[in-house]
Amino acid sequence: MFEWLGENWWALWLTAFLAFAVIEMITLDLFFIMLGGGTLAALVADFAGADLWLQIVIFCVVSLLMIAFVRPVALSHLKKGPTEQRTNVDRLIGEQALVMEAVSSTGGLVKIGGDVWSARSAGAVLPAGQKAVVSAIDGATAVVAAPPEPANPS
Repeated sequence: MFEWLGENWWALWLTAFLAFAVIEMITLDLFFIMLGGGTLAALVADFAGADLWLQIVIFCVVSLLMIAFVRPVALSHLKKGPTEQRTNVDRLIGEQALVMEAVSSTGGLVKIGGDVWSARSAGAVLPAGQKAVVSAIDGATAVVAAPPEPANPS
């Protein structure tokens, strides 16, 4: 069997690509798919008749280039877009919140939509009953601030 693998490195590259694809489906961070791109480049090099050392170099170079240049661009495209297309906690940024329990820089509770979140203030202490705006999400804690005051037309 090892003799067959020694003569058919394409099978190893294909298996590595499939493993990276499965891991990417689980993690969804666009890292392992970049490694998968490197394995596909090495697979093509194998079919072109390249030596094993060259296949490994191609895998490393293509993977690093994809991680350095393709992944940041892909991530920025995923994160931009209209508010309606944002998902998960990204959708909460900019939303109004109702302070349920006084919020300071160390903690408190706010209601965002229909859910109660632990929160901390980005500025001054916010008393219970006041409206606030979500400025960020830090783990499972909403970072809130007082809403900007409307400008008075003079």
